[in-house]
Amino acid sequence: MRLFVALALCCISTVALSAQDWAKPRLENSPRHLEWVKVKNGNREVNSFIAFPEVKTKATAVIVIHEIFGLSDWVRGVTDQLAAEGYIAIAPDLLTGMGPNGTGSKELGNDGARGVIGKLPPDQITADLNACVEYCKKLDACNGKVVVCGFCWGGGQTFRFSNNNSEVKAFFPFYGGGPTNEKDAASIKGPIYGFFAANDARVNASLPKASEFLKARSVPFDFVTYETGGHGFMRAGEDPKGSEGNKKARAEAWKRWLELLKKV
Repeated sequence: MRLFVALALCCISTVALSAQDWAKPRLENSPRHLEWVKVKNGNREVNSFIAFPEVKTKATAVIVIHEIFGLSDWVRGVTDQLAAEGYIAIAPDLLTGMGPNGTGSKELGNDGARGVIGKLPPDQITADLNACVEYCKKLDACNGKVVVCGFCWGGGQTFRFSNNNSEVKAFFPFYGGGPTNEKDAASIKGPIYGFFAANDARVNASLPKASEFLKARSVPFDFVTYETGGHGFMRAGEDPKGSEGNKKARAEAWKRWLELLKKV
């Protein structure tokens, strides 16, 4: 677990996260079926947001792991965007129970989420995600295939989960730290498709060693570093006030992601 000790700091920056009001209209105006569900992990119930596509056939499910800021409007918007492309997408609030009176991300807010996310027990995170995998596989609308993606803190957790669940068909970490010791890569089967920003040396520092570990285990690891992007470019690239560099990186990454998803 040494690799992931620092992941709780993954998305912290000197620039405050916007209120994401720009992300809300997508959810309010979506023609797709969006709902909150409880995913059971033993006696624990994980509050989760799920989006269903408007398709005639059963669909692959995508588990979306949120940033250090918790389950935000933007992350929920990602599930709707995936549904628009024909995928079932579910975003579990891994901070369920960490808020006031047993609440979660919404009640914690951005700063509160950052303050407690590092206290999440790793085994609980794994169990919550395993429960989401099983939940999706049993959905009547699912074709039995499940993939996992995550952003910054969630990107690191995507790497970590790839070492803990061999039934997932593919993993898509976005600018999250990769495995840097044998224990963190011992059981990874992959494939893993990474998305990184050129202007993100802190996270990218793990890539050479991660590549070495994964290659030694014959784990398919294909990643692209987007030259115009900075950390968090998938979110920042959607923000109307975001830089052109982040918007360009986001567009390129989204195109590649959809191409990869089609091959699962």
